[in-house]
Amino acid sequence: MKLPNYVNGQWSQGTGPGETLIDPVTGDELASISSQGTDLEAALAFARTQGGPALRQLTYAQRADLLAKIADILAANRDEYFRLSLLNLGANQADASFDVDGAIYTMKYYAKTGRALAEGKMLKDGAVIPLSKTNAFVGQHFLMPAKGAAVFINAFNFPAWGLCEKAAPALLSGVPIVVKPASPTAWLTHRMVEDIVKPGILPAGAISIICGSARDLLGHVREEDIISFTGSAETAARVRSHPNVLRRSVRVNIEADSINSAILGPDCAPGTDLFELLVKEVVREMTLKAGQKCTTIRRVLVPREQLKSFGDAVAARLTSMKVGNPRNPEAKVGPVVNKAQQASCLEGLAKLKEECEVLFGDHENFHPIDADPQKSAFVQPALLSCKDGLDAKYVHDVEVFGPVATLVAYDRLQDLVALTRRGLGSLVASVFSNDVSFTRETILGIGDLHGRVLAVNSAVGAQHTGHGNVVPSCLHGGPGRAGGGEELAGLRALLLYHRRFVVQGPPDYIAELAGQSVDAAPIFC
Repeated sequence: MKLPNYVNGQWSQGTGPGETLIDPVTGDELASISSQGTDLEAALAFARTQGGPALRQLTYAQRADLLAKIADILAANRDEYFRLSLLNLGANQADASFDVDGAIYTMKYYAKTGRALAEGKMLKDGAVIPLSKTNAFVGQHFLMPAKGAAVFINAFNFPAWGLCEKAAPALLSGVPIVVKPASPTAWLTHRMVEDIVKPGILPAGAISIICGSARDLLGHVREEDIISFTGSAETAARVRSHPNVLRRSVRVNIEADSINSAILGPDCAPGTDLFELLVKEVVREMTLKAGQKCTTIRRVLVPREQLKSFGDAVAARLTSMKVGNPRNPEAKVGPVVNKAQQASCLEGLAKLKEECEVLFGDHENFHPIDADPQKSAFVQPALLSCKDGLDAKYVHDVEVFGPVATLVAYDRLQDLVALTRRGLGSLVASVFSNDVSFTRETILGIGDLHGRVLAVNSAVGAQHTGHGNVVPSCLHGGPGRAGGGEELAGLRALLLYHRRFVVQGPPDYIAELAGQSVDAAPIFC
């Protein structure tokens, strides 16, 4: 089966053999994809000239209603998405739910929140600015939806959520989307787009999907377009530095690598509730989606006196997390996405072992349940320990995108802050402590290099949203190594797809324009 592309308002198969999608458990070939023969310049032009104007004829509230209809369609096909997640990602129920249900929830969230923008077609940003003594000449800032297309280049780990968390704010803004899913897991994204297209919810050109190589796609983006990329820092650098992107100053939003941290406070001794909560959170983060989340805990910073007891507690829980075919109810941890990713994980793990002690996980003697090790792409969860984090290199530089975490000992708050900052920019750090002063000083020391900080004390307990769980109402993104991008954060996500400008003129002209606009104040709240 070859999955067709959807461009110019119609489905068409790419030419040539293309790329093959593989079941990461059995090694079976599932489908093929190809973008060869697809006119990518024409696809972008169609989105700009057909999809964009049709979307912008609608108000924000009307576009929010379209998102609600999309959410209903996705919810109705949820079981099929779970089936494809099992085949294409080797995802068990928990893994599939994290991706698929997260996607549906995000779409519903923006459908509901977008209705607050009511009937306007533009956003009014701030108050009128007097520019003359008699107020005969004033200024007003506005935010207008971009008249280009939003190009999404997505990662393999979240084919459902990765689509929806970008698509919802773009479509709500009135900007058409062109989706280029990661090839290994494109089937699920493709099916979701197919389900959105089939009932004709969106106008022609509002959504397109290109499966396979991006080829010369970036060579055809223009000044009014937006690129939103999720993936490796290496690929992100190529996107940013593309000659056409640079020449035209195309707006680019990047989410890249992230060496995320979880921190155990000095007040959390073995047997305390927070000690146990973080143990559970580390194991959950290591095993959910086999550690293939951009927000997964990679480093666990622990007071030196608790290093052994914390490592023993995590290792004890990992012994019950059996790895293997998700079709077997005994298996709790699935595979990584493919053999190439498996090799990458093992290569990174080998580097970490050069400066760390292995507390759990011996891949050489590892055998997954109900799977052929030669054909499948499983990685045994591995817990490592680093006693000298200040002198370590790989622990802070190598992101093993799989079920691997490293404990790092710290002695003083000053060292803790220095160690955490060695991540050089991360999506998230979490702090588990009942010590208000410790938590405050830690956040003040690391906040500028993190997009999100999760603070948990005993009063919060298990009610926190989770270290690795991204919620649409809060910021997702991070500075430095994490790419420097920002997504979600409620209606703030719309800012990526709008252009700010100021109109200077007579008050009555300004008032007339303001009457066509919605106050943007809720976006910044």
